[in-house]
Amino acid sequence: MSEINLYHASVPVFIRYLNQIELLLDKAKCFAISQSMEEATLLAAGLADNMFPLGQQLSTAIDFSLRACCPLARQDIKNYHPESVSYDNLHKQIRETRCYLEQLRPEQFEGAEGLSIATTAGFAELELAAGEYLQAYMLPNFFFHYSMCYAILRKMDCPLSKQDFDGFHQYPMGFSF
Repeated sequence: MSEINLYHASVPVFIRYLNQIELLLDKAKCFAISQSMEEATLLAAGLADNMFPLGQQLSTAIDFSLRACCPLARQDIKNYHPESVSYDNLHKQIRETRCYLEQLRPEQFEGAEGLSIATTAGFAELELAAGEYLQAYMLPNFFFHYSMCYAILRKMDCPLSKQDFDGFHQYPMGFSF
């Protein structure tokens, strides 16, 4: 993989999408309230029986931002994973994670391109060059879990658009494909 600035390719990207996850969580909560749906019911919803439910998908996506950035900054991986999944605990996990990432500095990533990072992928033990670790493993995993959150909410009929996912797209109210 070509050399990239590992700080700029990770920290600002994860912070941006942690903000989107927080917006998604807020919309999910408002949707559940409007449907008189219990918090636990929505957070336990999934796409398939053998997949993580919404709450776990959200928490896992948030965790991937730390699993990605901490080793690249030569820091121990932080874990703000909540003991129980709730709207409040997920918001807290997002805030603590974002706060930690905002304190990382570009200097901490200098020379990280030469690192070899050991990690696990399910039951597989991996050792990847830093650029490959970020681009080919961590970013896709973060976006996989984040996409599952969006898909679960859409399956539950939560009114979301691509704008809610990426924060870039804009559509008029009521527009759909």
